[in-house]
Amino acid sequence: MFTTVVAPIVSLLNSLMAPLLAIVGALGALYCVVLGVKYAKAEEPQEREKAKGALKNAVIGFILIFVLILALNLLLPIMINWVNEQANGTIITGME
Repeated sequence: MFTTVVAPIVSLLNSLMAPLLAIVGALGALYCVVLGVKYAKAEEPQEREKAKGALKNAVIGFILIFVLILALNLLLPIMINWVNEQANGTIITGME
């Protein structure tokens, strides 16, 4: 029942995973380089601390994005199996 709905979504996610990782990685590296240059050019201590905080936040954000994309990639087969089990009527409650 759900297979006709799920199959195009899964194929779209599978085909977008590699380009998405490449784009996020390239944008992350570029943004970190720009922030690093901004940090290196900062002359006043306040500017330097502001640039340092922005660089730290950017690195944490991009690491989080990578982790979430990889988690989606790893959990996708589990979610597909769960949807297929629900469609077949084999509901596992775990209380058996």
